[in-house]
Amino acid sequence: MGAVRRSLGSCVRAPAPQRASQGREPPLTVHHLNQLLLVCSVVLLVAVAAVRISSRSGLPSLLVYLAIGVLMGQDGIGEIHFNSAAATQVMGYAALVVILAEGGLGTKWKEIRPVLSSASILATFGVAVSVGVTAAAAHYLVGLEWRQALIIGAVVSSTDAAAVFSVLRRVPLPARVTGTLEAESGFNDAPVVILVVAFSTAGPVEHWYVLLAEIALELAIGAAIGIAVGWFGSWGLKHVALPASGLYPIAVMAIAVTAYAAGALAHGSGFLAVYLASMTLGNAKLPHWPATRGFAEGLGWIAQIGMFVLLGLLVTPHELGDDVWPALVIGLVLTMVARPLSVVLSLAPFRMPWAEQTLMSWAGLRGAVPIILATIPMVNGVTGSRRIFNIVFVLVVVYTLVQGPTLPWLARKLRLGEQGEAADLGIESAPLERLRGHLLSISIPEGSRMHGVEISELRLPPGAAVTLVVREEESFVPLPTTVLRRGDELLVVATDPVRDAAERRLRAVAHGGKLAGWLGTNGAGSSR
Repeated sequence: MGAVRRSLGSCVRAPAPQRASQGREPPLTVHHLNQLLLVCSVVLLVAVAAVRISSRSGLPSLLVYLAIGVLMGQDGIGEIHFNSAAATQVMGYAALVVILAEGGLGTKWKEIRPVLSSASILATFGVAVSVGVTAAAAHYLVGLEWRQALIIGAVVSSTDAAAVFSVLRRVPLPARVTGTLEAESGFNDAPVVILVVAFSTAGPVEHWYVLLAEIALELAIGAAIGIAVGWFGSWGLKHVALPASGLYPIAVMAIAVTAYAAGALAHGSGFLAVYLASMTLGNAKLPHWPATRGFAEGLGWIAQIGMFVLLGLLVTPHELGDDVWPALVIGLVLTMVARPLSVVLSLAPFRMPWAEQTLMSWAGLRGAVPIILATIPMVNGVTGSRRIFNIVFVLVVVYTLVQGPTLPWLARKLRLGEQGEAADLGIESAPLERLRGHLLSISIPEGSRMHGVEISELRLPPGAAVTLVVREEESFVPLPTTVLRRGDELLVVATDPVRDAAERRLRAVAHGGKLAGWLGTNGAGSSR
């Protein structure tokens, strides 16, 4: 553990040449690597178990991950000294790219298309309103300088995609509310990052109209690149047959990361590019989509865990005492004044019911994104940047504790999230696993004796059935008298106890035709 503490705590304390000349830190050896892998794997297992706890208690899992990081930090039992805001910012950006990609892949176009305009206004004009109100409170009520106040206002005005996605998808809400909140959380990171960078840059802030023009240009570049990369990527995946199904999830995530990198290098919004590219891919009906979705979800969880634990390591709890009261004041104004005002003004042209506006005002969840953005002024050397980070950290923790668990309760009180309301049904492999079932895909090749056999003549064991036939790019539900042909693709659903027997029977019919023996041995022999 001591070697792990030394490795993490000294990652960027001094420039590399200086460390080499001093010779204080030994090089990373295989033994150190083994210790580091042990610690990381244990942290992952604890974090995975914490998901179960958070789902039962209603607390967002990010708080548990932050607590793990704090316990591992210099004031905790791990005593790991990690103080690199630059490394946290870089790794936080990388994690946010993965989280936005996972969120975009799960965003349904049919749900956000009717609310695209309202979500866009909420993510731009609404952010401006929230920044102004929150910055004024930070300046006049807490006494921060205007630059510091504007930075805090911008940092906390971004709703966190990871927190919103994880909480809202467990709460059955109207599609208009869910679509607006998900799209807003995916869109508003881009303008907020631009604002924070502008306010954290040394020298006077540009005139407001110049800043608005820069934001509009970066958003336009990011949107164009994201949609283009997503469209070309989905077209390629549909028309190029990869040799293994496991390559499709890797290709999808690589395309999403390409959109981010291309957008950022073109001086556009990389975050908007990766979200739009992922949303384009997610609605393109790509091959092996359940595997791709599961892979992206797993990467999203790893990114969240790593990002929150790292932020927990960066914070120094004994330094937070003087910043609790300012964080509570700024958070109260943000939650009760700035966020509701931005929602009301942004959604005024759309005549949305007051109940839905109330819920969206309360559902402006903050998470790791504001804390990551708070590292930008630290890296740029802004005066009082450490205090800004501490205030944002306390604000996020306290108000996530308040808003996250109470969101389902408020939805029920507003009659927007009734317990009996059916949630959207997602057809993937996971529901089949919970039902102890298997989905078998069978292709009938040339020369197969399954050609000419009727569905009823397959004589599948009870608990197995042919549910779909795909023939010449058209699919239909077969009848017992449907005759199978060469080139057909069958989808067979089988319960767990009869899965092996169903596969043996299908192989037997393929070799021996309709007269094949039940276990396939006679069929295999008669085929020769």
